[in-house]
Parts: sequence; C-alpha cells; structure tokens
Amino acid sequence: MQGAWRDVSYVQCPAATRAASGLRRPRVSSRAHPFPRVSSASGCTVPPRPRALHATTLATITLACAACAPPPEARGWECLAPAAAGGGWDLTCRSVGQVLAELGLARGIVRTTNLPGAGGGVAFARAVTQRNEDPSVLIAASPSTTLRLAQGQYGDLTVNDVRWVGAIGAEYGILAVAAASPLRTLDDVLAEWRRDPSSLVVSGGSAVAGQDHMKVLLLADRTGIDPLRIRYVPFDGGGEAMTALLGGFVDVFSGEASEVEGQISAGRIRVLVTLAPERMEGPLASIPTARESGVDLTWVTWRGFYVPGGIDDAQYQAWVDILTQVGRSSAWERARVTNRLQPFFMVGPEFAAFVEAQVEDFRAMSREIGLIE
Repeated sequence: MQGAWRDVSYVQCPAATRAASGLRRPRVSSRAHPFPRVSSASGCTVPPRPRALHATTLATITLACAACAPPPEARGWECLAPAAAGGGWDLTCRSVGQVLAELGLARGIVRTTNLPGAGGGVAFARAVTQRNEDPSVLIAASPSTTLRLAQGQYGDLTVNDVRWVGAIGAEYGILAVAAASPLRTLDDVLAEWRRDPSSLVVSGGSAVAGQDHMKVLLLADRTGIDPLRIRYVPFDGGGEAMTALLGGFVDVFSGEASEVEGQISAGRIRVLVTLAPERMEGPLASIPTARESGVDLTWVTWRGFYVPGGIDDAQYQAWVDILTQVGRSSAWERARVTNRLQPFFMVGPEFAAFVEAQVEDFRAMSREIGLIE
C-alpha cells in the first residue's frame, strides 16, 4: 500500500496563478499514474492521496497548491465531506448546511465539497496542512474518523491536530443484502462464514480497518470466526458501496440505517440485522438486532464535525455556538427525523474529551482483534 505513492510527479496550477505565486511548471511524468486526478476549486490539479498517507509528502503537495487558493473570507462557509456523494458524511454536510441557511446563520449558501480518499484521511490532511488557520471550513466526522486515528492510518497526524466542535445526531450500523440474495438472516451469514470465512464479499463506505469494516470484523470475532479472513472491499462512501451491492459485485453491504432506507422502500435490498441496542422505529422496525440474534454487539455512529486546529479560541467558540443553535433548533429536529438520525447532542470541550476517549477505546479494540500491534 505504501509503495502505491511513488510517482508524485506534478502539481499543476493555472499559468496566471503560477506567475503570481512564483511556482514553476514541474515536469510531468510520462508514466500513467495509478490514481485519477482531482481538481480543487482553485484550479490546482494534484494526484489524490493513497489509502495510507505520508504526512511529509502530503504537506509538500498541499502547501504548494495553497498559493492558488483565495483567502478564506472570500470563500464563504464550506463543509468538507470526506467521501463521495451519497454516504453518511455527505448527508451530514448537506443536512447541516441546509439548516444553517434556513436559520440565517451562514454567510450565503454553505458549499459541500466531497473530498474522498484514505477513509477520511485526505480531508483530515487537507484541514491540517493546507487550511490549518481557515475559520470558514467545517469537516464532517464520525467514529470512522476516530477509528482511523486510533489505528495510525492518517500517518503522523493525530486527534489533537484539529479541534472537535460537536455531534448533533447518531445512527446505527446495519448489514444488508440484495433483495434476491439467498441470505435471509444474520445466522445465514454466520453459517457461511463458519463454512468458509472468505466465501462472502462485504462492501462498505470506509477504508480497510475503518468503521464499516470494523462492524463485520467484530461480528466475526464475537462469534468465534477468524475476523482477518473476512473479505471486505472498501469504497469512497456508502453510496458507491451500495451501488456495488445492487450491481451484484458483492454479497453483503455494511453501512448505516440512513444509507439503506430509500433502497428498502424501493424493494431493492433486504436488511438482515441492525447494531442498535434495541429495535428501531420506521422501516427497520421489523429487523432484529444483533443482540436478539445472540451476538452482543452495538455500533453507534455519531454524526459530527471538526475544524482546523490552527484557528483561535474565539473562532472555535463561534463554531461551537453555531452548532449548538443548529442542534437545538426545530429546523434540525425536522432534518434529523427526515434523515432517520437518532438524538445525540454533544459540543465543545465535552465532545473533544469524548473523541479522545473513543480513540483510546478503538486503539485497544483494534489490538484485541489483531489489526494493530
């Protein structure tokens, strides 16, 4: 995985911007790059980051490209969703952005920018290395973020490199299959895994060893199945992982309740189990929990945000106050219910302490099942 990022061969910006910033046009390698290019709103084009990040290399690229960007005050507010459109981070950004506009708290429209890669690591690194003092950007986060930090998957970057603002909703993990699948229950999945742990392919919207992968690893581990033999294919967001399931490329989808309810209504998928502490309401009311199926496992996915670590205390407190107003508003209550999120509200230093404790818990859990030493 580390070897995939050897051809760091270009950072391209418009000619006028290069002249103003003093950047020279670098030589472009003739060798085909293993990843597609990603263009930022500033006009800079850089190769996207690999799944495992090297902070030094990434800082060199992003700082060079920073010369192309307009000042923060000229951009309005922006929410970075660290995955492709259609997943939980994307939903978090767009829902909160809409409420900010509805409440008149934002300076115009809150832009949502999808920045997939490395299980949220590309967005995390962007916040740290390129936008560290930018008070206009908010980045969506979840336990997938803290899990990757716990496992050291963001290179040298740590939980303390950003400032944690708060969480204003939560949902629960699920496992689903296509409507035509012969798998009808969690017991069917476990029976297949006991026969051959590599017999089923699972998709998820997080990177390897990330949140969606961790759910199936823990299910296997707690039922006496070797978790490291489970086959998992990562995608940049739940939307892409769901598409793989519907296209017949994988057998099982690991995700969140909000990612599947539209497909349930359309009759395209069947949810086998929820990882909620008790039965959920609405379209998933008939779905048993893992505990009902004899597996003591829950997975609560909070939906929240962090901001760059270099902003000052007043700017940080402003974001805490803004998120507090959003979380306590009737507009957010309507959005939360529409998006099938459960109540979960925590902001400021309390949330920061919660995040730090979760990172430590996930580190211990990852060691327990052999993901890290």
